[in-house]
Amino acid sequence: MDTEVAPTDEMLMQAFAAGDARAFETLYDRNLPAVWRYVLRSVHDAALADELVQDVWFSIVRQAPHYQPRARFRTWLFTLAHHRMVDHFRTHHPHASLDAATEDGASLADTLAADSGFGPLRQLQSREQAQALLDALAALPAVQREAFLLQAEGALTVADIAATTGVPVETAKSRLRYARATLRQTLEGLL
Repeated sequence: MDTEVAPTDEMLMQAFAAGDARAFETLYDRNLPAVWRYVLRSVHDAALADELVQDVWFSIVRQAPHYQPRARFRTWLFTLAHHRMVDHFRTHHPHASLDAATEDGASLADTLAADSGFGPLRQLQSREQAQALLDALAALPAVQREAFLLQAEGALTVADIAATTGVPVETAKSRLRYARATLRQTLEGLL
């Protein structure tokens, strides 16, 4: 039986830095969905999320020759995404609505709703629940929302969240705790 162990993200990044383009493809395919959802749920605009995430991956390509695995690759990736969003918000101050349709005509709530395999009633309930979750997330203070999304979308630990956002571990832990408590209270009985 062949029990080949998949390479870690750190190993893939080092292989890419050494010239292995297939390593980058694997790294990209493995991490793109989570970082894109994190950015999308932070900026509420699919086209903007695409642009920001593309900038993040370009940054990774540019920095590859100098890459040193000082932390988990995923922590570094989400740190780059965090900084790119902060830069964008500093310069653009967007005011996107959660209800606003994106280029493809769907709202952010539609992207979270149940797929068409469910009946119409379940789809409606799922869409309403998705919208309630998005509304509750949008109502959180930005630092709490960010901590929550880094854990939910990025699967980052509290220590990784602290490193990504540049705050002490206890601050990250508090932000996450308050975000969960507020979401639980807001969504109680709805979901």
